[in-house]
Amino acid sequence: MSTTEPEIAHIATPLLDVAYITGGPADGPPVMLLHGWPDDAHTWDRVAPALWEAGYKTVAPWLRGFGPTRFLSSQTTRSGQIAALAHDALDLANALDWQRFSIIGHDWGARIAYFLAAVAPDRLCRIAALSVGWEPGSLPTPPLPQAQRYWYQWFLTTERGAETICHDGKAFARYQWDSWSPAGWYEEAEFERTAAAFENPDWAAITLHSYRVRWDEAKPDPRYTEMEKRQRAARTLAVPTLMIQGGDDRCTLPATTEVNEGHFTGPYRRVVLPGVGHFPTREAHDEVSRLLLDFLGTEMAGA
Repeated sequence: MSTTEPEIAHIATPLLDVAYITGGPADGPPVMLLHGWPDDAHTWDRVAPALWEAGYKTVAPWLRGFGPTRFLSSQTTRSGQIAALAHDALDLANALDWQRFSIIGHDWGARIAYFLAAVAPDRLCRIAALSVGWEPGSLPTPPLPQAQRYWYQWFLTTERGAETICHDGKAFARYQWDSWSPAGWYEEAEFERTAAAFENPDWAAITLHSYRVRWDEAKPDPRYTEMEKRQRAARTLAVPTLMIQGGDDRCTLPATTEVNEGHFTGPYRRVVLPGVGHFPTREAHDEVSRLLLDFLGTEMAGA
């Protein structure tokens, strides 16, 4: 099947100039690829080609505050709450004229996928979520072993944490890469290429607000109040879901995603990849690609 070569493009949404990497047949089933933190759109570089070859059209945006994506107005609140990021994803889909599409999301991207499955299930064909599980309602206080792994989130609620992310954010991000997966999993050039996305002038503000508002230590943007109410009211998700978990994930402990199946009324499958840490798209791209093609293939077969 013929595919287009990947390219970097820009498109305007109501709040952003969104930069994204796109590839695959122009008329292929649309798939949005959403990265996490601290990462960027290039996390899909070794996964997307398999999707293109299978006939899918993919768009991998840099989220607000990352890479070349920019706010259109200096007056827009630099909100990092998941509702804001989810709204951005819908705005992007609308700008692309995608009525229904699938989402594959890692880390923050997984949270966005779950959020949209709760509030806009009619827009989604399928979601695949990597390294983060889902449960209904507001985010609960995690069990103590998981709370320990979330030290960086608690640190960022302090003024010293803010100073660190503002003045030494690259080193802070590198420490997460070094500690969330087995040693030696990435090449220096891979990190440096990704860290360029953290030079976005809003990266520190988006990072700080995202983790502070997550634990009720910052005010949410009222623009997204109604959207968040609908998300918190959702008890189950009906959108077909694949969850991929690294068996050696040292950020999101695998035990925290073991019992989520009851929250899904649609088809749900959880796959654990032994020896893989928090970045499956980078650490096990061949296996991730195979799982995604199997999962998305059900939709393609019915097309």
